[in-house]
Amino acid sequence: MYRLTRGRLMGKVGRAPVLLLKTTGRKSGQPRTAPVLYLSDGARLIVIGSNAGNKRPPAWALNLQANPDADVQVRAERRAAHACLAEGEERVELWRRMNEQYAGFDDYRAKTDRDIPVFVLERR
Repeated sequence: MYRLTRGRLMGKVGRAPVLLLKTTGRKSGQPRTAPVLYLSDGARLIVIGSNAGNKRPPAWALNLQANPDADVQVRAERRAAHACLAEGEERVELWRRMNEQYAGFDDYRAKTDRDIPVFVLERR
């Protein structure tokens, strides 16, 4: 599991590390923070909006689609980020690598008819 210690996020889910993702609420305009599994891909961070395969995507994913600028905290490091959707072969490869860290993503995909977004977070 994950936990907050002195304002810092610590821990993993399975082998997947967890970051804090701060988005802007698409309706409220207010800051929203969510713990999210991620994959490091060089300087980029990869997150998947699976919501455990539920019919609806997680609010943070909808927020990123409405406003792709976000703030990310990985351990003690904070950074501004810009999100874009991975597509095609890149999406397939990132999904595979994420699923290696946390095997639940394929199960989540099997539970839903919606397209589960794969986001690439780059520094801004």
